[in-house]
Amino acid sequence: MALSFCGNDRGSIAYSVDNGVLDNGCFVDALNLVPHVFLLFITFPILFIGWGSQSSKVQIHHNTWLHFPGHNLRWILTFTLLFVHVCEIAEGIVSNTQMESNHLHLFMPALMGFIAATTSVVYYHNIETANFPKLLLALFIYWILAFITKMIKLWKFAEASLGVQYLRFCITALLVVLYGLLMAVEINVIRVRKYVFFANPQRVKPPEDLQDLGVRFLQPFVNLLSKATYWWMNPLIIGAHKRPIELKKIGKLPIAMRALTNYMRLKDSYEEQRKTEDPDKSPSIWKSMYRAFGGPILLSSTFRYMADLLGFAGPLCISGIVGHLDNSTEIDRTNKTANMTFGVYFMFSTELLQNTSVLAVLLFLALVLQRTFLQASYYVTIETGINLRGALLAMIYNKILRLSTSNMSMGEMTLGQINNLVAIETNQLMWFLFLCPNLWAMPVQIIMGVILLYYLLGNSALIGAGVILLLAPVQYLIATKLADTQKSTLDYSTDRLKKTTEILKGIKLLKLYAWENIFCDRVEETRGKELTSLKTFALYTSMSIFMNAAIPIAAVLATFVTHAYVEEVRLSPAKAFASLALFHILVTPLFLLSTVVRFAVKALVSVQKLSEFLQSDEIGDDSWRNAEMSMSLEVGKKYKYHGDTKAINRKGRYRMDNYEQPMRRQLRPTETEDVAVQVNDGFFTWGSNLSTLSDINIRIPTGQLTMIVGQVGCGKSSLLLAMLGEMQTISGKVYWSNKNRYSVAYAAQKSWLLNATVEENITFGSHFNKQRYKAVIDACSLQPDIDLLPFGDQTEIGERGINLSGGQRQRICVARALYQNTNIVFLDDPFSALDIDLSDHLMQEGILKFLQDDKRTVVLVTHKLQYLIHADWIIAMKDGSVLREGTLKDIQTLDVELYEHWKTLMNRQDQELEKETEMESQTTLERKTLRRAFYSREAKNQIDDEDEEEEVEEDDDDNMSTTTSRRSKIPWKMCCRYLSSGGFLMVFLMVSSKLAKHSVMVAIDYWLAAWTSSNPQNQSLADPFVNATNYTKNDDTQIAEHRSYVPVFIILCGAAIALCLITSLTVEFLGVAAATNLHHNLLNKIIHAPIRFFDVTPLGQILNRFSADTNIIDQHIPPTLESLTRSTLLCLSAIGVIAFVTPAFLIALVPLAVAFYFIQKYFRVASKDLQDLDDSTQLPLLCHFSETAEGLTTIRAFRHEARFKQRMLELTDTNNTAYLFLSAANRWLEVRTDYLGAVIVLTAAVAAIWTSSQSGLVGLGLTYALTVTNYLNWVVRNLADLEVQMAAVKKVNSFLSTESENYEGSMDVSQVPEDWPQHGEIKIQDLCVRYDTMLKPVLKHVNAHINPGQKVGICGRTGSGKSSLSLAFFNMVDVFEGKIVIDGIDICKLPLQTLRSRLSIILQDPVLFSGSIRLNLDPECTCTDDRLWEALEIAQLKNMVKAHPGGLDAVVTEGGENFSVGQRQLFCLARAFVRKSSILIMDEATASIDMATENILQKVVMTAFADRTVVTIAHLVSSILEAEQVLVFASGTLVESDSAPNLLAQEDSFFSILVRTHK
Repeated sequence: MALSFCGNDRGSIAYSVDNGVLDNGCFVDALNLVPHVFLLFITFPILFIGWGSQSSKVQIHHNTWLHFPGHNLRWILTFTLLFVHVCEIAEGIVSNTQMESNHLHLFMPALMGFIAATTSVVYYHNIETANFPKLLLALFIYWILAFITKMIKLWKFAEASLGVQYLRFCITALLVVLYGLLMAVEINVIRVRKYVFFANPQRVKPPEDLQDLGVRFLQPFVNLLSKATYWWMNPLIIGAHKRPIELKKIGKLPIAMRALTNYMRLKDSYEEQRKTEDPDKSPSIWKSMYRAFGGPILLSSTFRYMADLLGFAGPLCISGIVGHLDNSTEIDRTNKTANMTFGVYFMFSTELLQNTSVLAVLLFLALVLQRTFLQASYYVTIETGINLRGALLAMIYNKILRLSTSNMSMGEMTLGQINNLVAIETNQLMWFLFLCPNLWAMPVQIIMGVILLYYLLGNSALIGAGVILLLAPVQYLIATKLADTQKSTLDYSTDRLKKTTEILKGIKLLKLYAWENIFCDRVEETRGKELTSLKTFALYTSMSIFMNAAIPIAAVLATFVTHAYVEEVRLSPAKAFASLALFHILVTPLFLLSTVVRFAVKALVSVQKLSEFLQSDEIGDDSWRNAEMSMSLEVGKKYKYHGDTKAINRKGRYRMDNYEQPMRRQLRPTETEDVAVQVNDGFFTWGSNLSTLSDINIRIPTGQLTMIVGQVGCGKSSLLLAMLGEMQTISGKVYWSNKNRYSVAYAAQKSWLLNATVEENITFGSHFNKQRYKAVIDACSLQPDIDLLPFGDQTEIGERGINLSGGQRQRICVARALYQNTNIVFLDDPFSALDIDLSDHLMQEGILKFLQDDKRTVVLVTHKLQYLIHADWIIAMKDGSVLREGTLKDIQTLDVELYEHWKTLMNRQDQELEKETEMESQTTLERKTLRRAFYSREAKNQIDDEDEEEEVEEDDDDNMSTTTSRRSKIPWKMCCRYLSSGGFLMVFLMVSSKLAKHSVMVAIDYWLAAWTSSNPQNQSLADPFVNATNYTKNDDTQIAEHRSYVPVFIILCGAAIALCLITSLTVEFLGVAAATNLHHNLLNKIIHAPIRFFDVTPLGQILNRFSADTNIIDQHIPPTLESLTRSTLLCLSAIGVIAFVTPAFLIALVPLAVAFYFIQKYFRVASKDLQDLDDSTQLPLLCHFSETAEGLTTIRAFRHEARFKQRMLELTDTNNTAYLFLSAANRWLEVRTDYLGAVIVLTAAVAAIWTSSQSGLVGLGLTYALTVTNYLNWVVRNLADLEVQMAAVKKVNSFLSTESENYEGSMDVSQVPEDWPQHGEIKIQDLCVRYDTMLKPVLKHVNAHINPGQKVGICGRTGSGKSSLSLAFFNMVDVFEGKIVIDGIDICKLPLQTLRSRLSIILQDPVLFSGSIRLNLDPECTCTDDRLWEALEIAQLKNMVKAHPGGLDAVVTEGGENFSVGQRQLFCLARAFVRKSSILIMDEATASIDMATENILQKVVMTAFADRTVVTIAHLVSSILEAEQVLVFASGTLVESDSAPNLLAQEDSFFSILVRTHK
């Protein structure tokens, strides 16, 4: 009977119980089986049968919702228990090998214990999720029984005086402790939940988060195993493959992670310092951060320390395994009988660690644990970092809402600074938190590493460590240099973007004047500077990468060479490879340390900025707004602590309305009831102590229209803001009647829009009432504008949405003030950007009708004195104080002078009005521009985003499987495109140097294996691995032979270091070359694209290619590519080496490769989605901040702070959710790849041990296997990043296929006469024009003849094709039939450059470029100064330019903003004149200028251009009444052609009809 439980050794007393039952060791072991079997019998039926009926009662979708007390402790103890059971099994099996026959009782109970422990944890998990604690009794009984049986065993061992030196005693003692602790945990559950032995068990509800089905981030609620391995992420990541992850899918954040919760934590610790410490001293942000978030950081640091210490297990185990393989023959099998007690063999505690298989398993477990701890540490810091960022954002936002207005207007706090705080400083702090455990973990890691090296190698180790430490400062230096270079690169790229934007905005003009190449060169010049900076950046980056790769090689070289010459002892493979692994461990902290230190410095600066911001001035408290005017304190209190303003407004308001219906009262307010707002002896200031408003005594009558008038800058707007409490009060009081303060609507002078739809901008958080909404829109005449928008009033406007003109923006702001249901309406100069019709309409419909019918109190600031007759009460201001107050009648009688002054002003305004009505009104113009912006897009209906096009471009049958495969495909095509842009030579260099470098690296380590295993007797190098055991002789020859390996080693290391340098340089410079080519091609393609391209493609989309995408190509792709190739090659070379050492490993490789393939495939798709979500949720958050800062006064006047805070918290949480999921997905990946790496190490070790290869080679294989664990996840992470970044290349590439205009023409330049066109005769023959081959023609069969020097007018209704004709002269549109002949040459045959440089045009919108005046008139620099001055004189600009400092070289700001519209138009005239062309085309040039400028223009055209042909395209027919020939167009055909007087003479001619309707 070979397998008897107690063994059947000869003469054994295995079954005798003479000394008592318990003294039989086998019986005690059998007794130990009982509890395990008991547990299995009880739990299996419950697990398999009872569960079906149970689970239906649980109504909550998470099966993770409840933890019994001591949950985490129980999991930790159970895992420890499993580990001890494994040791027990190992010990049993090893002891069994020492016996004559098999003794099952040595390992069988341990095996059953292992199964029982596993079952216990599964059983517990199921009970817990079903919340059925009564079933825990089974576990309780099991722990007690196991504890008792093990106790008996321990007692028997102690009796037989077996002590700690024996392993089995130690294991049993440990088990007793563990069972005892688990028993205690169980008792604790009974104590807390009282589910048994107590009359009333405790009812438990799941945490609040889990009752909310929206919470999908389950990390805090799942059990420990799922926490450690991110198991709960599986459905999300695998599901991403089928359909993309959307915001809905990631749900909400748990309460503990929301910005509000964390803000309260941070704020409490911040405010606490104010109270406890010196109240005047500003609280320290560092302290508050530590108090609020110190706990998790300490936890994370603990995890980090544990991981770092476990990291050293790797080298030690390698040293052990290799060492024991070396001496495996010498383990003696003596003293067998010495350890026989109870008839079985007892092992010594140290013996287990000498067994190589045991070491391999230990190495595996250490790796798994180390990686788990490391990822846990990362996760905790990232979660804390995100929480901190949320808290800081909320803190900054609250501060913004309370910033004093003077701070903003006096420029102490600019919008840029606030945006930087939000976008940069909070992120710096978040990153600092991510990295901060490194600050104290790394020094410990470095010190430990050096100590271990010293223990292995003696003094020579210190030299290697010294090399590393000496080079660390160099790395820090490089890191700081990198940061500086990045800054300068950023400056250049901003400059380049500015120039590119200008070109794109003025592209039409540049093409018409044939200047595109000149301006293109300006951009290229800036790009050149940027590229120089990028090259420096690339150089430093490659240096940093080089240092990182070369330092360990240098250290190893120094150490081993010194060791060979200094130490007396031969270097054994065990020590060599252990120290090699240690050097690999040491490099990471040193490389990271420079980064961490840099971040720490940045964090210090950020905190400094933050605390300055939090200390800046705030607006006065609310209390004075309710100043003693019968406002009971209670309401004030109630308001202050209620977030919800609106509820109070409404309640207050309805209550008032019930019992006092305000009627139209007599005009003179006497009793306080009639005064809505009153200011007594007010002195107000904007921050400096000089009062802006002084001695203000005014009253605003309730329910009436009050107007505030006065000259520009006399303090009208300031008065409104002073009443709203935005100004600092020096002295005096503002009284509000008690029902009004929380009920104010305000339209600021500078219009302010939200990034939202038109409707949301107008309703502004109030509930939607259709009738009221319609009335408001009619009053502000917004309907025609809304009709033009692509989605009506659901169109996004604001910063990221559609650009509206000033008048449209202002009317929306007024509409917002009208729509609010408030008692008081403040309107600050609502007419400033409106033309006369709209102003009248708004005054009549909006203010007099809509507001006054509601009996609302209106305060109106205006310059339009003709409206004074409507005012019930007038306040006239002058120089910051009140000049007069009263009704118009009062002022007429009391202050005749002022009244007369007003009258003259009114007359002047009336004259201007008449002039205005003649011209086409401003509003129509604005609507026209809007229409133009959209009409051009209709062709391709380009509103759908380009991303959608990408999705559809491959195939139409878009079923599930194709999307899936497309989403997981790696964009190889784009990678090839990118590499080919870098140039073939660079790619070849990169690939060859990379391969060479990794080959040399392997060669170094192989040589090290050969060297350390080398045998003194055997001189041949052919097989250095034979019989490397007893090194006894230590004579000179042996030492010399040993040292003969050194030169080759040095050469190899030198080569490796050189190759490191070459590879790092080639990759970076390949990146620079690719970036140079891609940008150059993109710019040239876009500049030379036909004008149609710019009509159809939104400007933002083109600019994105030049900003975001170019930035990715410039700076992000090269390092990703480098990292990807490096980690991939490292993994491949490692696997190659292992396979070479132990070919058996290849069998295990297949399942590992399959697992790896699936992990990376799923992860890449999910990661891309989550990254997109993170990016797309970040923008609204930043925009919300800058929006709030811009519209502060409006938000505060409306009292909508609470609503905006709420919105900010929502946006922050959304972004944080996306970021958290992204980082959890990264942890998911890393845990999985790390475990795969651990399995690779285990298989490599086991294969090496079983095939008992040469010890040197085993060391080599294991060292490589250890590196794999570090690099596997980088392969996947970099792949995912590269995939996202290649999208930029794809987008740029999509523009590279744009057709260019045909610049060549069929004639040669030499055939065109120098002075063509000398006469300016134009023949138009059967001309047909269209914008695109797909579109209908816009001009059909036009025939006309224009004589030299004629003044021709072209007119017609909008869209009749007038402007298209002007473009046809320049061959800007597709002339598909007929021709235009100018002075005998068909213009379609001319090279474009020649044609366009010989004609001049003045466009409707004046375009100026930033630079000098000279550049704007003559960018080619072909003219003399006199010629330029002459042109300026003709345009009547000479005196103005002379007055500017610098004359012709005076600065023109972006878009010519430092000149008025009229002046800009005159510059365009001068520009046309500088070109002495005999043909001038004016395209609606007088549409956007005032009368005076228009007169100048007309005069100049008549005199200066007397002998030239002038074609005027007019939409104001009045401007061509003197024309010698008029061409009238209607829907693309020429309907009339004759001189103006002749056409007017015919009553029914189109022309006379046009003239009549326009009058």
